[in-house]
Amino acid sequence: MSDRLPSDHDAVETHRASLERVGRTDRPKVVVPDDAAVPTDEVVRVVIDGRTCHARIETSLQGDTEITGAYDTPTLARDPGDGENRLQTWVSDADVTVGGSVLLDVVTEGFKYGLRAPGERTVYEATEQPSDSLSSIADELTE
Repeated sequence: MSDRLPSDHDAVETHRASLERVGRTDRPKVVVPDDAAVPTDEVVRVVIDGRTCHARIETSLQGDTEITGAYDTPTLARDPGDGENRLQTWVSDADVTVGGSVLLDVVTEGFKYGLRAPGERTVYEATEQPSDSLSSIADELTE
């Protein structure tokens, strides 16, 4: 049985992030604040509305760190193609608005994060980051 970790636990670091549009499209993106410890150009796990997804955290042309999508597999996060963007679905269904803010929880630094609406509380399954060797093997298998 895995441990459960509430979003208001001392072990979870929470940051207020901006919810904006990708360019002039209707697609949402989360602009990560500078003080949040997130790796860029890597695929990480992101829990959205209780569902574990995979997202690539990128650096925009303006130098902002951002999440533009969350997908079912690491492969889709790297190359979305026809994959369903769970971030877009969540923004449509949740009590959040583009131009407002969302909360970004650091569950396991460099590995697992959570997104939630301000004022909302959630519980995460605590997972440890796999070792680099296991992580690289898993990446090779999903490609």
